[in-house]
Order: sequence, then C-alpha cells, then structure tokens
Amino acid sequence: MGEAFFHIDNFSCGYPSFKLSGISLSLNKGSFSGIIGPNGSGKTTLFRGITSSIATLEGSIYLKGKNLHKLSLKERAQNIAIVSQFVDIDQMSVEDYVLMGRMPYHNRFQFFESKDDLGKAHRYMQLTDVFKHKDKLMTELSGGEQQRAAIARALTQEPELLLLDEPTSHLDITHQVRILDLLHRLNQEMGLTVLMVIHDLNLASEYCDQLMLFNEGQLFTQGTPEEVLTFDTIEKVYRTPVITRTNPYSNKPVIFLVSEKMMKKSK
Repeated sequence: MGEAFFHIDNFSCGYPSFKLSGISLSLNKGSFSGIIGPNGSGKTTLFRGITSSIATLEGSIYLKGKNLHKLSLKERAQNIAIVSQFVDIDQMSVEDYVLMGRMPYHNRFQFFESKDDLGKAHRYMQLTDVFKHKDKLMTELSGGEQQRAAIARALTQEPELLLLDEPTSHLDITHQVRILDLLHRLNQEMGLTVLMVIHDLNLASEYCDQLMLFNEGQLFTQGTPEEVLTFDTIEKVYRTPVITRTNPYSNKPVIFLVSEKMMKKSK
C-alpha cells in the first residue's frame, strides 16, 4: 500500500477543558471525506488543530509525506485551502474577495494582481456561478452565494486539499444540495481531495465516500457510510433512537429519527 496523501498520526490538540487525543486517520488523493459526530465530540477542535488555529499537543500531520506544521505558511496555503463555517464578509467586492486567494503566490513586493491572477479568479468564479456578482459587495449576497464565493476564493489558491467546516449548516435545503453538488463535481472533475465537517448525517451519507465519526474527543469509528451509519452505532454515539434504510437511488444509508411521541405509540 502506498503512502497516504494526507495522514494524521497519533494527534492530540485542544483546550484545558477539552482535548482530542490519539487521533490517527488517512485520506487518499481524490477522496471525499466527512467528519461527523454529536455537538461537543471534537469535530471542530480537530479542524482547528489541522489548520493550526490551536496548538498541537502531540503527534504529527503529513501532506504528501511532509510534516504539515514544518511547512511555511505560504507553502501550506499553496497546498491546503480552508472554508470556514462563517464567511468573513468585509465591505469588499466579490471579485476582490476571491482574488485574496492568490496572495500565497504573490512576490514579496507585489502589490497588485497579475493578469494570471485575474484569469484564475474569474475561472473559479464562473465555475462556482458567482462571476455574475463580481462587482457586488459581499454583504449584498445571500448566504448560499457567499458560501460559493468562499469556495471560489479557496479554489483560486489552487490547493490539492480543501477543508470545509460545516459548509451547509446555515443554508436551506436547496443551497445545501447546490453547495455539495458543486463540491462533488470539483472532487470528480479536478481530483480535488475534500475533507469537511458536517452535521447532517443524510447529507454526509449521500456525498461522502469515507466518514470519520467522533465521540467524546475520540475517533469512534471510520469507514464507508455503509460501515459507519448503522443504527446501533448511531444510537450508541448520538443516544437517540433511529431507523436506518437504504436510499433506492444511491444505495446509501438514510437515517430516520424516531420521536418520543412515536416511541410511546409503539409500546
């Protein structure tokens, strides 16, 4: 078996009140993976540890065999792009916002974007369907449009790994599907490796080919959606009764919640 594209080895990070410990997982090049788990299980803490928002306590993270935290900020930004849960929308145009993704490629005394920078930004704005809004302010866009602009900026970095922290959590179902369809196309057509934190188990099941389930600061289990999203595993981790079935179109697991009212009726 060859070396993993992205590998986390015995990794620990966190805060005085909460710590992730002994996390080991690997991603293959071109995979579409999701991090799932209850609130407070450690999903966002891992995300912040990977992106160096919080300090590493133990272990290492490798990208293409290189220790991620030994790379310069510029090298990291040229290989990994991050889309946070909340888009930072200062009073700037959509075009200027997306062009910020080219900063890791600027020379030390380069103060203006080159024709190449502009061409790449426009390409990814068209790909994410925000080019038509390029002259608008970011504050004038809807939540879904802002998220697509954030993805366009991330793509303008031309990364090999795209990290997303709950990219659909504040969107309605239409925009959730549009964002995830877009990410899936990028994954399939560009070979972009995607790792995202996601709450919705059914969306995670439908779009991801690999899932990592966290619980109480530990990696509880990992595998395909079929391996991870079993009713007994979900009930054990989320502590709520569910029914699992198979989507007749995609053959992926579908989770149905069972309310207290229905539980009483079934007795």
